[in-house]
Amino acid sequence: MTLRTRFQTAVSLIYPARCLNCGGLVESDFGLCSACWRDTSFISGLVCHSCGVPVPGEDDGQIVRCDDCLQTPRNWQQGRAAIIYSGQGRRLVLALKHGDRTDLVRPASAWMGRAAADLLTNDPLIVPVPLHWTRLVRRRYNQSALLAQSLAAREGQDCCPDALIRSLQTPMLEGRSRDERMTILRDAIRPHPRMGCRMQGREVLLVDDVMTSGATLSACASACIVAGAASVNVVVLARVTAA
Repeated sequence: MTLRTRFQTAVSLIYPARCLNCGGLVESDFGLCSACWRDTSFISGLVCHSCGVPVPGEDDGQIVRCDDCLQTPRNWQQGRAAIIYSGQGRRLVLALKHGDRTDLVRPASAWMGRAAADLLTNDPLIVPVPLHWTRLVRRRYNQSALLAQSLAAREGQDCCPDALIRSLQTPMLEGRSRDERMTILRDAIRPHPRMGCRMQGREVLLVDDVMTSGATLSACASACIVAGAASVNVVVLARVTAA
């Protein structure tokens, strides 16, 4: 047994691995216990081509879109999501977003990487949804940027955390309709004056923590297209679904 192995064993005895959600004992770091894993709705099987939400049916290789995306076509090509925004999944997202639980970034980015595996094959530039600087000061970190950087490091891809900027301070979007969100976000997100050029001619993969109506990602995709992106796809940690 090497010295490093002995040290790691000693540390694990003093500080055993804990579930990221409930704090119960687990076999390895950055994991969920069996109960929390069971209660977290990971997305698998047939999904909407545009937003990643699960749809009924069997995957026969055909492009499938959910009713929401058929009603409101997206201005990006493909979208994927790792978990459903409900129950344990919602608690994990809120802990990351508002609870300073940046330790969740590592496993969350792994879940996103699995969900978006087919979107990572063409060497995309990974770009996070930006925060306005005033909100960034209050929160101290942009959870979408942390997810984007972790995903890029894990997958060996390029990441540009400041390719986009939120130039207008917008109110909270929670509880607002899709049309209200679209109106609020109009002209609020733009390519960075210096860093936006990195998107020129590149396939861009937008990263966010949650997709609700898709208004924020739509504004970001428009800004990427203005900057000359060849195409835009999206991946989110969690997708809100209709009740």
